[in-house]
Amino acid sequence: MMRVLKILLLLTGWTILIPPMSAVVEVENESSEPALPTKDVPYLKVVQLVQGDAMQRQYADALPSLLEEVRTRTTLNVDPFPVYIDSFEDEIIFKHPVLYVNFADRPDWTLSPGEVKNLKAFIERGGFLFIDAGINASFLRGNVRYGQMHSFADWEVSPEVDSALKQVFPGKRFEPLPRSDVFFKSFYAGLPDASPLPEAIRDFIINEKWPQGTYSSMVLKYEDRVAVMAMPIMAMGWGKSEFGQWTTRIGFRVREGAEGLSERLSEAAYGGESYDTTREDGRSDVIYCETPGMPAWVEEPSGDWRVFRYYHSQEISDYAHTFYTRLGVNMFVYIFSQ
Repeated sequence: MMRVLKILLLLTGWTILIPPMSAVVEVENESSEPALPTKDVPYLKVVQLVQGDAMQRQYADALPSLLEEVRTRTTLNVDPFPVYIDSFEDEIIFKHPVLYVNFADRPDWTLSPGEVKNLKAFIERGGFLFIDAGINASFLRGNVRYGQMHSFADWEVSPEVDSALKQVFPGKRFEPLPRSDVFFKSFYAGLPDASPLPEAIRDFIINEKWPQGTYSSMVLKYEDRVAVMAMPIMAMGWGKSEFGQWTTRIGFRVREGAEGLSERLSEAAYGGESYDTTREDGRSDVIYCETPGMPAWVEEPSGDWRVFRYYHSQEISDYAHTFYTRLGVNMFVYIFSQ
């Protein structure tokens, strides 16, 4: 049973009353009839920052598709068409409660004095900033496209994002969002039915890649409220065409081991680059990449070594899209229930 929550957001004198969360319809399964949004509450609009031509933004159909899903599956009266800005200096941010940014849509994360002032005021007055692809594992940082096409369960925000938010709140730091947080069950709980996945990778997906339907997330809090959230790329899993078809194809990178593999890999000659990535508990994996952006094997804190193997199929892609979309719906329900 969903909690009954009433949220009142005050942004520079602009007031919007969000309906109680008891009005949000829980969907039992993917075949359930979609909810019809109530029409007696104001539209909730999302602002998207794109530094440059908004027509050249990453995954152009992603956020509108997700917002339409939120509007369809819940009674949050979300406008599926974002408001586009190219700088946090734009005063329109004070008229809407949510800012969405894809990390790659802002080439330069050095904030101007005006942006620092506005972003600080926006957050202090109740605003929420989501940075998609704001977590990029170290081996994905050599090219901005790597972080758009590959997610990785790293628990450290990109250095550019960290530096930008230190400009806004010098005394605050990003921290991991625990997997037990209500975010991961704010609307959908757990993973989608994993039975369509190939047996060879099912246990890894359930127990290691996305345990209990969770995802690596770093947050910055203001007055005990999550005000900024960064995650590995999710937008690649949201977009749909005008015909309702997914517009991307997603595969899975899986860690695999075998008897004697650790000993063989630990003694293997190697000519590529190695990178440290941060686990949820603060320990590090050492990732070995023969090709930039594509890890070959990993040395884990336990001393075990495993290889990365890539799996692709329509069932895998559909499953990934379902997971990312459910996670995106959770995000917006979470935002409006704080």
